[in-house]
Amino acid sequence: MAKNMKVAYLLDFYGDLLTDKQRDSLEFYYNDDLSLGEIAANLGISRQGVRDNIKRAEAVLFDMEEKLRLAEKFSEIRAGLLSVRKEIDIIDNKNMKVYRSNEINESIKVILKELDKLDKLNS
Repeated sequence: MAKNMKVAYLLDFYGDLLTDKQRDSLEFYYNDDLSLGEIAANLGISRQGVRDNIKRAEAVLFDMEEKLRLAEKFSEIRAGLLSVRKEIDIIDNKNMKVYRSNEINESIKVILKELDKLDKLNS
């Protein structure tokens, strides 16, 4: 069974929507890199039961992402925040070299403080 690492990412967003055995199966398989046999021993079920749990859980995760797009939106927000930080660095460097404006410097500090808040919310 080939691993789709997007599943581990989606597990962070939608893992609470799975049954305990489904979630445990995925965590053991993707996060702990255990084999189906090792997972079966840990959960007290057959290898086929583990495989079925994984397949059903993956389907739930992909279905949730298709409907809600939380992981996609999270990634887009994170990319946007990184882009804004890069632009702020460019403005800050230009200000330090050319303008030396305290007003621009203070505005940059306010923007960076707000970006830090958004980063914490988006983590």
